[in-house]
Amino acid sequence: MHVSRHGRGTRADLGALASQVHPVFMLPPLAASAFGAVLAGSFSLGVAAVHLAAMFFAVYTAHVKDGFVDFHVRGEDDDHPLTESGCRVALAGASLGFFACAAGLLWLVGPGAAALALPAWLIGYHHAPQLDTNPVTTTTGYPAGIAVSLLGGYYAQVGALGVRSLAFAAVLLVLLTGVKVVDDSKDYDYDRSIDKRTVAVVLGKPAARRFAYGLMAAAMAGVVAFAALAVFPPSTVLAVAAFGVVAAFAARSEPTVATMLLVRGCYVFLAVLVAAVWFEPLA
Repeated sequence: MHVSRHGRGTRADLGALASQVHPVFMLPPLAASAFGAVLAGSFSLGVAAVHLAAMFFAVYTAHVKDGFVDFHVRGEDDDHPLTESGCRVALAGASLGFFACAAGLLWLVGPGAAALALPAWLIGYHHAPQLDTNPVTTTTGYPAGIAVSLLGGYYAQVGALGVRSLAFAAVLLVLLTGVKVVDDSKDYDYDRSIDKRTVAVVLGKPAARRFAYGLMAAAMAGVVAFAALAVFPPSTVLAVAAFGVVAAFAARSEPTVATMLLVRGCYVFLAVLVAAVWFEPLA
């Protein structure tokens, strides 16, 4: 059985499998899991590591399944590093890894922690071809996975969900949905040619752009409101200022550059939130 489409041997197979680790898209769910643990206060590194591993396997599953469907099933992509059987092996291995981690959470924490991890794998496995066929689930799948990762990381530490964790998850869901709308706009012409119904295709590029930045503005307003209500530490408003600067430049850029800026802006936003929660400099 061949795993790699572009070579033979262990090195080629491992390289093909490693190619499905996309750091730009892998980092936010893992960071959200760690942020959830930080929100819990004192936390167990062992439990946090098991939840992080579960989220890694869930996102890896999503990457492999998406590439498998787009290349081997739909024929939309020009190339893919894994053979069809290689994709199946990778999916089986990643899924086995995820459920092993879920079993670890069940043993270490309880059924709630395992159950709250499961949606991340379900979203990843079913993104293609089920969830990427309409504008709602196409757009919200990845942000929802990150929100679930944050909640799962928190729950794994304390065995319950709190108002603060739910509020942070809601902010990230709204913010990243807006970023995803901009990201999908990059492929407007191609998506329209294959009848893929992204928000940009359904609303048109100008309306989709307004909608996207409206969602981002709503997320920033949410941070300010939660800080005013003492749900968030006061210093979280610094994250709003940091992201606002990046968003202002992105709003003047074409979709590809805008997406690059906004993704990096989300990294900065999350980093400032972590620092605000961990150190509470304005408390």
